[in-house]
Amino acid sequence: MNISGTTRVFLIVGDPVEQVRAPEAFNHLFAKHGVDAVLVPAKVSAPDLSAFVRHSLLAENIDGLWCTIPHKAALLELTDERDAQARMAGAVNAARRRPDGSLEGALFDGIGFVKALDHFGIAMEGRRALIVGAGGAGMAIGAALALRHPACIALFDSAPGRAAAASRRLSAGSVSAIMPAASADPAGFDLVVNATPLGLNAGDALPFDVDRLDADAAVVDILMKNQPTPLLQACHRRGIVAHPGFEMMVQQVPEYLAFFGYDDIAEAVRVDAADIRALFQAS
Repeated sequence: MNISGTTRVFLIVGDPVEQVRAPEAFNHLFAKHGVDAVLVPAKVSAPDLSAFVRHSLLAENIDGLWCTIPHKAALLELTDERDAQARMAGAVNAARRRPDGSLEGALFDGIGFVKALDHFGIAMEGRRALIVGAGGAGMAIGAALALRHPACIALFDSAPGRAAAASRRLSAGSVSAIMPAASADPAGFDLVVNATPLGLNAGDALPFDVDRLDADAAVVDILMKNQPTPLLQACHRRGIVAHPGFEMMVQQVPEYLAFFGYDDIAEAVRVDAADIRALFQAS
């Protein structure tokens, strides 16, 4: 990678940032396609986010931001305009500076998820989905499903009131029936999604009782680390179709690229994402 005075710079902001995989993928693509650009992680604490965003984008060669935990909701408030999914979910994971200096935000987590369902051949129209975890990731997935699929979506979260609040927010403009779930019981659902951090640490409980899954249900565990996760292992032992979160990330890549103006690379990844898929799957 050759970085010079002409290099366009993008930053991925979060706290922590040690876990981020996006620079591996996008810097690989920039180099592969001869693009003079680089994506660099930036560890920024929550109290410093507003000042960091405001001042970093004063640099004319910094063209935009990727965003990871815990800043997705806070970055939404710093944007001047957002897409429909960002407004529904209350978060953004990308922001670009427009020619007039204003900041435009977008959310691709949910888009990546529904495109991953397409890749897996999981149809959702008229079916029932349970999302366990109504934080940022769960909200993004819920928003994408709600905007795209006439389905029944239930949300559960262990934090009191969070699932009910998320359901109310996602119901605005939705084509789906959205409701809070009283428990994480997966019985009766066609798709069950783990959108919690359970499984990242040794000794974590499973996010739901795998023995209660319907035999023909599908499971997606959006965690990227510790593969295969305890949840995936438990599902496989039961013969349940279960997928890790890699494909959700793969399917976001062309969305980011198009958002930041790299349409040719975006189309190339849509046609063939094999190298990106292999990169994300590598531990």
